[in-house]
Amino acid sequence: MNFEFLYPLTLFALVSSITPGPNNLMLMSSGVNFGLRATMPHMFGVAIGFTLMILGVGLGVTQLFQFYPEAFVVLRVVCGVYLVYLAWKIATSASRVKSTENASPLTFMQAALFQWVNPKAWAMAITATSIYAADTTLASVLFVAIVFGTVNLPCIGVWVGMGHHLAGFLNNIQRLRIFNMAMAVLLMASVLPALLRGQG
Repeated sequence: MNFEFLYPLTLFALVSSITPGPNNLMLMSSGVNFGLRATMPHMFGVAIGFTLMILGVGLGVTQLFQFYPEAFVVLRVVCGVYLVYLAWKIATSASRVKSTENASPLTFMQAALFQWVNPKAWAMAITATSIYAADTTLASVLFVAIVFGTVNLPCIGVWVGMGHHLAGFLNNIQRLRIFNMAMAVLLMASVLPALLRGQG
């Protein structure tokens, strides 16, 4: 563990956590459609789930792909299918304007497990651990995970807050429908390059 890495690691965590990606787009959409309070489990599920993912990746989960390359192909397919489902769910999301009993935000566990099929989360975790915990010691990996967990939570909270504040403007079924469709398209656009990389 090298505390000289604290500043560059914090900066990397900030930039990668605050920029658009599946988690942030879904959190903003949830903030619009379900409100701040109802989105809290989703937000904490992302933060804690991703922190645990860094621990898993840093302590050797990625070695599975070296021994079983087909596992990576399976993961890519699962990622694609699940993200298409989530995009559809956002596009057809019920709203405060026209709610249904079946509509609900992601739960804490769903959000935590989603990190394992989120291409951006994989890229962030692999990059962070390979650069800042290259020795793969428990202390180094914990250091990276703690820094990321500390930085990630307020960053994703910004996106929930933006969604919450947009809800008033979007309190119109037409505007809300356009917003949800746009979020679904952006969600797919944010992950397709990673899913298609290396194909063809």
